[in-house]
Amino acid sequence: MLADLDPANAEPETDRGPRDGRAGPVRTCIATRRQGARDAMLRFVAGPDGTVVPDLAARLPGRGAWVGLGRTAVETAVKRRAFARAFRREVTVDPALADQVDRLLERSALEALSLANKAGAVVAGFAKVEAAIAAGDVAALIHAREAADDGVSRLDRALRASLSGYGPGNAPDGGELPILRLFTVEQLSLSLGRSNVIHAAVLAGAAGSGFLARTTRLGHYRSDDPAEAGLQQPCVRY
Repeated sequence: MLADLDPANAEPETDRGPRDGRAGPVRTCIATRRQGARDAMLRFVAGPDGTVVPDLAARLPGRGAWVGLGRTAVETAVKRRAFARAFRREVTVDPALADQVDRLLERSALEALSLANKAGAVVAGFAKVEAAIAAGDVAALIHAREAADDGVSRLDRALRASLSGYGPGNAPDGGELPILRLFTVEQLSLSLGRSNVIHAAVLAGAAGSGFLARTTRLGHYRSDDPAEAGLQQPCVRY
């Protein structure tokens, strides 16, 4: 969450490098001048040739400029030439930088899904997902974008029914269980090494936590458009 900048705590528009960027608990968005935690921001650096590139892991060398975690914020930074101002030099910015960030966040999430699958933390297929729900093992439910409404509704209802006894704030692990429609059938199938994956579930446990963290960032980035974000209402709210 971002807050309005306090002039008394104004800071340079760039950090002094990745080590400095990781240390600072609060950064300032160069597009909106609002402050937020690093997890709610995106870091960008200017390469030797002056090209601005996203640094999702906040590890690339050189000074970094920070933008709020949202498509609109990135588009605003490009439109207002905020990167040139922040880096205090002429830089080259891809007009489609917001799309580039989206693709990188998406790829990062899919790579994490593949790792979770290799660790045995993912099940795929309607019947297996339904069984995992009944066993209370699900940490997140995944539907392909192309999934038919009837199958989506049946699994969503099953998940809600399985959690009905917990009450607000008392879901397993103390949080929400998300329902995700972020990816296509092709993307899910490639990540899981199976054909025609329409429904999947991430199982509770540490192995799937990286995927959940990365999909949360992707969903927040896309949340300027809730439909595009692919995040349905959680089964259990905080």
